[in-house]
Amino acid sequence: MGVDGLLSRIASHEAVVGIVGVGYVGLPRLLSFAEAGFRAVGFDIDPAKVDALNAGESYISYLPAERVKNARAAGMEATTDFARVGECDALLLCVPTPLDHHQAPDLSFIVATAEAVAPHLAEGVLVVLESTTYPGTTREMLLPILEAGSGRRLGDELRVAYSPEREDPHNKDYSDKNIPKLAGGLNDESRDAVLALYGAVVSQVVPCADCDTAEAAKLLENIFRAVNIALVNELKVVFDKMGIDVWRVIEAARTKPFGFMPFYPGPGLGGHCIPIDPFYLTWKAREVGVDTRFIELAGQVNHVMPEYVVGRLIEALNDAAKPLRGSRVLLLGVAYKKNVEDLRESASLRLMRLMEEKGAAVDFHDPHVPSIMMTREYPEFAGRQSVPLDDVEGYDAVLVATAHDTVDHAAVARRAKLIVDTRNVVPAGDNVYRA
Repeated sequence: MGVDGLLSRIASHEAVVGIVGVGYVGLPRLLSFAEAGFRAVGFDIDPAKVDALNAGESYISYLPAERVKNARAAGMEATTDFARVGECDALLLCVPTPLDHHQAPDLSFIVATAEAVAPHLAEGVLVVLESTTYPGTTREMLLPILEAGSGRRLGDELRVAYSPEREDPHNKDYSDKNIPKLAGGLNDESRDAVLALYGAVVSQVVPCADCDTAEAAKLLENIFRAVNIALVNELKVVFDKMGIDVWRVIEAARTKPFGFMPFYPGPGLGGHCIPIDPFYLTWKAREVGVDTRFIELAGQVNHVMPEYVVGRLIEALNDAAKPLRGSRVLLLGVAYKKNVEDLRESASLRLMRLMEEKGAAVDFHDPHVPSIMMTREYPEFAGRQSVPLDDVEGYDAVLVATAHDTVDHAAVARRAKLIVDTRNVVPAGDNVYRA
C-alpha cells in the first residue's frame, strides 16, 4: 500500500491501529484511537489485562471503567495473539525500557516485541516506537529487526517512526489527547504517516527533523527535571544545616515572574522516566567518547536522598531517646507519586528496605496500593498489605513519603508521637520534622 493509500485510510478513520503493550502508556492510547472511531486492537502478553479489557474493565485507577466499556462497545478489543498484527495499518510499540543492574539500557522488551511482530507485518504498515530510549534506537535497532523479520524494506513496504510518550498519570489538566505529541520518521513517507495518525487523535502534533531528534528531545525533557530536582534536593540538605526551610525558600523564589521555575525536593526519584531516562543518554554518550558528568552527578544526588531521609528519621527518634532499631515505623505512601497506584522505581520501597536493614519494624498505609506487587528490585515486599490508620499512636514514628490527597496528614500528625515529613504536607509542630 502506497503512502497515499495509508493517509487516505487514516483520514477516513478506516485504518486499523494496533497498540503493543497496554499499560500506563499503551492503554490511554488504545482508548483514544477507539474513541476517535478507529478500529483499535490492544496486544499484550498478560492474559489478565487482555481479559479485563475485553470485559470492559479498567486496571488503572485514573482511567474510568466507563471509558473502557464505551471503547469496547465501539469495537476496541485486546488479544495475546500476535498473528493478528497483520490486520493493522499502524502499530504502536509501548513497551518498558528499564535499566539493568549495571545502570545500562535494557532494550530487551523492544527487541522481543520487534521480533514478535515482524513476521506478521502487513505491506505498507506504519510502525511507531513510543518507548523512551537513546538517540539512534529506532534507526539502528528497531528498523533492522523489522526488515529482517518481515522481509520488507523501508519505503512503500514499511514505514517506521518514533513518537515518545508524554504521559503524566492522574494529571487532571493534561491527558494523552491534549499533550503536544512529538513525532519523527525514518523517511519522508514515515514522517507524513505518523503526523497524520497522531493528528487524528491529538490536539497538536509537533514534527521533528528525524527519529534521532525526537528520541533526544524526550531525554532532554526528563533530564531537565532530574537535574533540577537534584538541585533542590541538594539545597534542602544545605539549608537544613543552616536552619532554613527549603520550602519557604522555593515559595519566595517562585514569585520572580521570569527566569525561574519551581522544583520541589522529595525522598528520592520514582516513576518510569525520571530515575531511568538520564542514564540512557549517559550510556550512549560514552559510545561517542563523551562523559556526561553533570547528568551523572544529578543522578548521584537523587540516589542518596532515601539515605538522607532515614538519617533525619534517626535524628528525630534520637530526640525522643529511641533508636531506630526496634522502633515501629509507619510509612505513609508507597506509590511513586500522589494519587496513583504505580510503584515503578518508588523511593518508598528503598526507604522500607533501608529502615528494615537498620532493625526497624515497618508498616505502610497507602489508599491506592492495598498490597505491594512483585517488583524486580524489591521482591521481599511482594504481598505486603497496607494497614489502616487505626493505630497511629502505636508507632514510634510516622514517615510521609507520598502525600496522597485522600490522607488527612494533619490529623495523622496530631495523633503521631513524631512525624517526619518529606513532602511539606504536615503543619509545623513540636513533633514534626522535615526531611
